[in-house]
Amino acid sequence: MHTAQDVSVSQEDKLVAALIYGISFFTAFIGPLVIWILKKDSSDFVDHHGREYLNFFISYTIYGLIASLLALILIGFLILGVLGIAAFVITVVGIVKAIQGDRFRIPFIFRLL
Repeated sequence: MHTAQDVSVSQEDKLVAALIYGISFFTAFIGPLVIWILKKDSSDFVDHHGREYLNFFISYTIYGLIASLLALILIGFLILGVLGIAAFVITVVGIVKAIQGDRFRIPFIFRLL
């Protein structure tokens, strides 16, 4: 996991970036997307975290669909459990890294945005 602390990030930008991850616990995709669209042009830091979260969401949705298909041969149930735990942990780490002012790069995701 690559992180680089950005000392020029305002407290507001840190909180907005953390909110992108935090609101995902309640709205999954829509909340982070709305925040990112509204704030991406005004803050490079928020843009970075918004892109990371949305790429993470897209990647884990694809992983979940593949695991669901594999559930037909039973191994998918294990993979779904691991994905659920990983998604929770990565989201919490994203919140912490955003508050600290780090540019968190989530591992094992497709960088589509």
